[in-house]
Amino acid sequence: MGVSTSSPEKTATGKGVAVVTVDFPPVNALPVHGWFELADAVRAAGRDPETRCVLLAAAGRGFNAGVDIKEIQARGQSALIGANRGCAEAFAAVYECEVPVVAAVQGFCLGGGIGLVGNADAIVASEDATFGLPELDRGALGAATHLARLVPQHLMRALYYTSRTATAAELHAHGSVWRVVPREELPGAAMELAREIAAKDGQLLRLAKAAINGIDPVDVRRSYRFEQGFTFEANLSGLADRVRDTFGNVRDTSGKEGAPRE
Repeated sequence: MGVSTSSPEKTATGKGVAVVTVDFPPVNALPVHGWFELADAVRAAGRDPETRCVLLAAAGRGFNAGVDIKEIQARGQSALIGANRGCAEAFAAVYECEVPVVAAVQGFCLGGGIGLVGNADAIVASEDATFGLPELDRGALGAATHLARLVPQHLMRALYYTSRTATAAELHAHGSVWRVVPREELPGAAMELAREIAAKDGQLLRLAKAAINGIDPVDVRRSYRFEQGFTFEANLSGLADRVRDTFGNVRDTSGKEGAPRE
């Protein structure tokens, strides 16, 4: 259980793909330490001169179910602050990784999962993948910054306000998912794209990543931290606790199957 990283694969030309795999059963809802562990793993993989692309994957039935709500309910504000800081670091680590990051998404990708894939350079998804922000059902706010990188503005707002999800096919139609494949083909399809990227010159790839980030119209770190301020406001007012205490009893408004309930 935790975050594991493979050494960059070796080929005849020396190019390498490092695979960072997240595994926090039962639904990959990450505890506070898990977000920091993930951030450290992605940053370390990107710093490795042998790495030309990072493949971000997850074990289990879903890619990511966000933060561990039960930990926040048990530990209170200290866990909330830790989760907010940890999410900010993990999302930033993906965005700021020195080499391109390809996300391989299966099953549910919710909450913090949107922060990760929204900051990735490319997404390959299985046919059963669904993407959404159930934050309003969980007494929190955030990651609209990242959802806005996946879908158009008005769709982002509708998804955010309703806590509904979008399918991989729908995101593919919007151009944010590179390829949609049967679940059993996901690891190979994601690796195929990662290897194609890694075939480029390593130094030039790092310059390209920095250049593309430099022309991004939105400062994703600052934008996300602005959103998090409203999570703190909701928490201090008692509003967050009132909503969070209903977690697990909220009607699934997504219209999709497979929404995780811990």
